[in-house]
Amino acid sequence: MSKALVRVYRGPLTESIHRIHLAVVNSKGSLLHEAGDPFLRTFARSTAKLIQALPVLESGAAAHFGLSQAEIALCCASHNGEAQHADLAQSILAKIGLSHTHLQCGVHEPYHTPTAQEMRRRGIQPTSLHNNCSGKHSGMLTLAAYLQAPVDTYMDVNHPVQKFMLEAVSDLSDVSQEEMILGTDGCGVPVFGMTIDRLAVAFARLGQPDGLAAERASACRQIIDSVRKNPECLAGDDRFDTQLIRATQGRIVGKMGAEGVFALTIPIEGIGFAVKVEDGNQRALYPAVVEALHQLSLLSAAEVAALAEFHTPVQRNWQGTEVGRIEPDFSL
Repeated sequence: MSKALVRVYRGPLTESIHRIHLAVVNSKGSLLHEAGDPFLRTFARSTAKLIQALPVLESGAAAHFGLSQAEIALCCASHNGEAQHADLAQSILAKIGLSHTHLQCGVHEPYHTPTAQEMRRRGIQPTSLHNNCSGKHSGMLTLAAYLQAPVDTYMDVNHPVQKFMLEAVSDLSDVSQEEMILGTDGCGVPVFGMTIDRLAVAFARLGQPDGLAAERASACRQIIDSVRKNPECLAGDDRFDTQLIRATQGRIVGKMGAEGVFALTIPIEGIGFAVKVEDGNQRALYPAVVEALHQLSLLSAAEVAALAEFHTPVQRNWQGTEVGRIEPDFSL
């Protein structure tokens, strides 16, 4: 395996090292570039949300209930829990005749610090709408309602909703359902384990779905279009997923996952790309993604500059003094 690292510097000294595994593929599944172990098995985590949203569209559920493009984008999101995100989740649920009490993703404070602080100041308690996965769960409930399937067991691995989503992930990744490793995600639904190169293949096909069945290909295009037009719904203004789409004007669409996972698609190139930080530390993830895109000449100089705060983040102490930096150290 090639050595692929992200270094954390304090002053002149490398204080910590994170190992990186990366695969770049085309939509036919050919491995184009690699770093570390491109066949490392890991869970896709929230990167899979864009693919899990496909059955909501191809079934006809999204059209039946009149989901907007912003609501479709939220179904793919690990969002900040800002007002716009909670409102969109509430809107989806209202369209299907349900409420936030039907969401089983759990409750946590908004990721967006100003929103969380303002809610605390006003004495407003967070609900499941503020959970970063409320969009995905609202999408699952939309599909359950359309299928007239039980809404109280929608997270169960044997529920029709979860079976449709497993099939979609299996189809795009070329990993059979029998080979797919299943676990439980942070929000309680099934999560999918596969090799990094297979996750990259799924994203390559998401962005360039010409070889897929017509309904699935159409759903892929709708997902990409919805996220491109509503990047703030995928994460939030201060988040990398949103800023990557904005910096590239939608040419690149990517999604983070917990434990240091990221996957992206470049539809015009027919390329998929997946990264895993071996120790799961998120601080190494975005430097690795930007550096790999830069090395592959997939970002212009202006785009690299626009993403500089994610590429080589400055480390500061509690006084705000610059004390170090994070820098990728690998070659593809």
